Amino acid sequence: MPEIVVSARERAGKGKNENRRLRAEGLIPGVLYGARKEAVPVSVSPKEIGSILHSASGENTLFDLELGGSRRKVILKEYQVEPIKGRLLHADFYEVALDKMLEVSVPVEIQGTPVGVKVQGGILDFVTRELEVECLPTEIPDRIVVDVSELELGKHLRVSDVQFPAKLTVLTDPEVVIAHVVAPRIEEEAPVAAEVAVAEAETAAEPEVIKKGKAPTEGEAEERGERGERGERGERGEKKEKK
Repeated sequence: MPEIVVSARERAGKGKNENRRLRAEGLIPGVLYGARKEAVPVSVSPKEIGSILHSASGENTLFDLELGGSRRKVILKEYQVEPIKGRLLHADFYEVALDKMLEVSVPVEIQGTPVGVKVQGGILDFVTRELEVECLPTEIPDRIVVDVSELELGKHLRVSDVQFPAKLTVLTDPEVVIAHVVAPRIEEEAPVAAEVAVAEAETAAEPEVIKKGKAPTEGEAEERGERGERGERGERGEKKEKK
C-alpha cells in the first residue's frame, strides 16, 4: 500500500472566527498530539481527511502528517462532522511510535450464511459490530472477518469462539455476543381474533341504551299508571259489548 501523506500547517488563532476563516480557505482546524507530547493546533484539508475515512482501513489508517518540513506517523483519533450535510468540521491526530502497542476499535465483518438461517428458517442478529484490540500500529487490521456458517438456530457466537491473529490482543470481554440466530416473530393472529370475538360477544350482551330525555317525576309516573289502568278497563268493556 502506498504511503499516504497529508499536508498540515500550524495555526496560531483559536475560536469561532478563526475556524470560519479556515473553512473559507477550504481548511478545517485540528490538533496533533501524542504520548508525552504537547498538543499542536493545526489546519488540514477536509478532502484529504475524507479520502482516508472512506478508505478500506478508515479511521485506523496509518499515514504521515507533514508539518513544518517533517513527517510524523499518525492515525485519525477523533473527528467531528456537521450533522445535516456531513461536512468535516474538526480532526484530531495521534502521533504513534511504530514499536509501541496501540489500542484501537476494529470493525467486524460477517461471512457466510448460518445453518440456522438457511436450513432452520431463523434470522441472523448481528449484535457487536466493533471489537477493541491492541496491536502495533503497522499490524492494525482493516476488519475482523467472522465466519457464521455453522451457527444454528438459538445459538450464539461469542468473542471467545473466534480465532484471532497471534499479533492481535483482543480487549473486548470474551463473553460478548457477536451474532446469534433467532426464531422469526409470528404474528399472533389467533389470539387477536379471539379477543375480537370476545369483544363482540360482550357488546351483544350489553343492555339497550336508554333514550335521552327528562326522567318522569313520581306524580307523572302515577298519572301515567292511572291512565293505563283506565285504558285497560275501557278495552275490557269494549270486548264485553262485542261479545
